[in-house]
Amino acid sequence: MSSIADEKAFNAAAEEAIGRVLAAERDARAAVEQARLEVERIAEAARLADRALAERTERRIRAAVAAFERELAGRMAEIDAAAARLTTPHVLSDSEQAALHAAVGVLARELVGADS
Repeated sequence: MSSIADEKAFNAAAEEAIGRVLAAERDARAAVEQARLEVERIAEAARLADRALAERTERRIRAAVAAFERELAGRMAEIDAAAARLTTPHVLSDSEQAALHAAVGVLARELVGADS
């Protein structure tokens, strides 16, 4: 009789061990699935962060280009205005013409070494 009791105890211990192994396997599969889901969540979060960074970068680049274009347009307008002023001859007033003649006379006397 003791061999039957020993066999039953052995079978119970074996079944208990098999149950522990199956439970551990089930827990391991669940842990692997949980890890896979976490990896997918992390990857999606990284993709979202990447898209957000790319969009912010694009907005900043567009803002910098727009600011540059505005500044360039302002400078070009200044250059165009200066060019327009250069093509319009300045008509000397009577007082400007008299001052010019006096300055030319002083310069001519200095060049020839005459006393002023």
